[in-house]
Amino acid sequence: MKYRKKPVIIDAVLWNGTSRADSELKSIGDGGRAYSRRGDHIGDEYLIIHTLEGDMRADFGDFIIRGIKGELYPCKPDIFEATYEKVEE
Repeated sequence: MKYRKKPVIIDAVLWNGTSRADSELKSIGDGGRAYSRRGDHIGDEYLIIHTLEGDMRADFGDFIIRGIKGELYPCKPDIFEATYEKVEE
């Protein structure tokens, strides 16, 4: 059998390590409880996101998506671009 993915509008932010991206991430997340920064130097930093499937790593340039149950998870840019299109508000 074949199935089609239901159209769902999501919230997402491109994480680039800036304070603006962090505040945007907090606005779609749960105030920082769903993720933590790791790494020793700026540019080495990455996020550990606590997802429903376990901890996942997000690097600079990855999109962070809020799922349909409010959970956060990372998505690589090429997968994001192939799966989602921008919605005009």
